[in-house]
Amino acid sequence: MPVIGFKQLIEKEVNGKKVIDSIDHVIPPFIFINQDSNMITEKVVEDKIYLVDFFFTSCPTICPKVKKNMKKVYNEFKHREDFLILSHSIDVKYDTVGRLAWYAGKFNISSKNWHLLTGTKEDIYKMSYQYYITAIESKDAPGGFDHSGYIALVDRNRKIRGMYDGTEPEKINNLIRDLKLLFKYE
Repeated sequence: MPVIGFKQLIEKEVNGKKVIDSIDHVIPPFIFINQDSNMITEKVVEDKIYLVDFFFTSCPTICPKVKKNMKKVYNEFKHREDFLILSHSIDVKYDTVGRLAWYAGKFNISSKNWHLLTGTKEDIYKMSYQYYITAIESKDAPGGFDHSGYIALVDRNRKIRGMYDGTEPEKINNLIRDLKLLFKYE
């Protein structure tokens, strides 16, 4: 599976000469709070394969469909110790820790494998950029946020290995297939 993202150019020394090389995009360190009021950092995803999406609990459009489709993936892999889902709320004012806990209960998910995250607006939006997923405030969008239903598949080295339209059941089947491949070969 390919690594998705822009390569970063770095300067390094080889045989006493400075050369330019490229490295894959890696998700940077992060700190968020989950539905149980626990701090979630990049240490939580260490040695795990994980999925990422951006949503908000009062979304009147795509979020319920994406969450329903992600629940299928969750049910398939929730028994694995090396699997996680990180769902970042883009509505940091309304989606408090308590609201995220309620939402987790509504979808019958456990923070053992699925973290509903909040943080500062700046940190959430910066992180959406790192995953190449659209998430911005927009008074013209339904619910006040313009966001995509994409889900990022991230490997054990925090590199994006796939992007899937979470509103499409066929794409979710592709995601499940690719997850199985990553678990088998990584």
